[in-house]
Amino acid sequence: MSYPQISHHGAVNGVTGSCHELHADAAHSFLIDCGLFQGADTSKDGRSGQDSLEIEFPLDTVRALIATHVHIDHVGRIPYLLAAGFEGPILCSEPSAKLLPIVLEDAFKLGVSRDQKQVERYIALVEKRIIALPYNTWFNLRDSDELVCRIRLQRAGHILGSAYAEFDLTYPKTGEKKRVVFSGDLGAPHAPLLPAPKPPYGADILVIESTYGDRNHENRRTRRQRLEAVIEKALKDQGTVLIPAFSIGRTQELLYELEAIIHSKTKRLPVVGASLLANSPGDAANPTNWPELPIILDSPLASRFTAAYRELQPFWNQEALKRVKSGRRPLGFEQLITVDSHGDHLRMVNHLARTARPAIVIAGNGMCSSGRIVNYLKAMLNDTRHNVLFVGYQAGGTPGWVIQRYGPANGYVDIEGERIDIEAGVASIGGYSAHADQRGLVKFVTGMRRRPSQIRIVHGEEKAKQALANELKRAYQQHGKTLNIVIPGFGVAENTAS
Repeated sequence: MSYPQISHHGAVNGVTGSCHELHADAAHSFLIDCGLFQGADTSKDGRSGQDSLEIEFPLDTVRALIATHVHIDHVGRIPYLLAAGFEGPILCSEPSAKLLPIVLEDAFKLGVSRDQKQVERYIALVEKRIIALPYNTWFNLRDSDELVCRIRLQRAGHILGSAYAEFDLTYPKTGEKKRVVFSGDLGAPHAPLLPAPKPPYGADILVIESTYGDRNHENRRTRRQRLEAVIEKALKDQGTVLIPAFSIGRTQELLYELEAIIHSKTKRLPVVGASLLANSPGDAANPTNWPELPIILDSPLASRFTAAYRELQPFWNQEALKRVKSGRRPLGFEQLITVDSHGDHLRMVNHLARTARPAIVIAGNGMCSSGRIVNYLKAMLNDTRHNVLFVGYQAGGTPGWVIQRYGPANGYVDIEGERIDIEAGVASIGGYSAHADQRGLVKFVTGMRRRPSQIRIVHGEEKAKQALANELKRAYQQHGKTLNIVIPGFGVAENTAS
């Protein structure tokens, strides 16, 4: 049997549950991500969400887990991986090493136990397993007469700490060498806070995501202006704008952009502070008066991540660092109100639902399948004064997907067993995706000086994977090169030979 081989344990029939296994030889394999399935995405045996947590593949050869980034659909099954007997290290970038325990603590509380002593023991175990790797630095995973395997992480530009993984495999007895690259989730250019990803020099085999493999984003350079225009239009309804956003990545980008909008406006007017919960009249704020508009971050997890983002400023891009040096606080401006306790959260929901006071609420989660956004939606979705603004991908089958698709036609959505008519306004802005679009994905491949002869397309809906495959074939044909494209399914390890 020839090596390397690759098997896929997730992100096969959708965009969640990322988990791939690189079999370097018969005795040594490496997991790339171990994420949670969400929405309609399913595991190998057809289960989804909380019903698909078990590890369905053997771990006897798995020597290490590489976490490309800390989104839950890439790391959410780590508690179950450890429970299944995995004893190896968890490798990730230096920023991810700081963020990962926060994510896994939340996942443990939601899926396993809220007992504080159990949580502390679990997080201590996780922290002992983590090996933080600097970007662009080779790390030896195996060095023997049969196999030399090393890994290098490069910036992926998706969220803070995100990386794509380069594996360098050498088989000394045969002299064969292979370079295998796993893209993780790739970011797009012009993203707030983060440098854009740069392609690797080359690869023999590439495993690439395809979330937006069938479309291109709106102009990202003008998205701040579009965000401002959409919010101002929504606020004319004299209500609240609800923005579902994941706690890490999207939330910080939104805060960064909102601070820029506020900064561009006059600063001479008084600022609304923590008195928002007082019995203020519903028209107390002028919707077009950004310096008085409260920006409410209602997510303890997002608040923790935002604080961690601030501590990780050395990994920000030059534009963001320039703002900080000028005295601005992109992630901690005066209009920002954080809501931490559950009691304050419920009071905020009731206050905004009752008064329809103009405000912007950012709450998790991004696909409206759980988290505090659910209470806002249940209280406000059937009120025409309010609006929901989507700025990220909505996986099929999630409440967010239903609201996005059927809301403009005044449809309905089922949330926690309750059917809610969608009377609120619904809008979407495409330029805010943290994923590369079709152009970006193709550029990642064609930007390599030594292009891969095999590309395995994962992490996308079927039409997105097929569209990306067609574009990549076209790009190769233009240069007279051949390409073996694989759209894999669940199953045993597959030979990677072209």
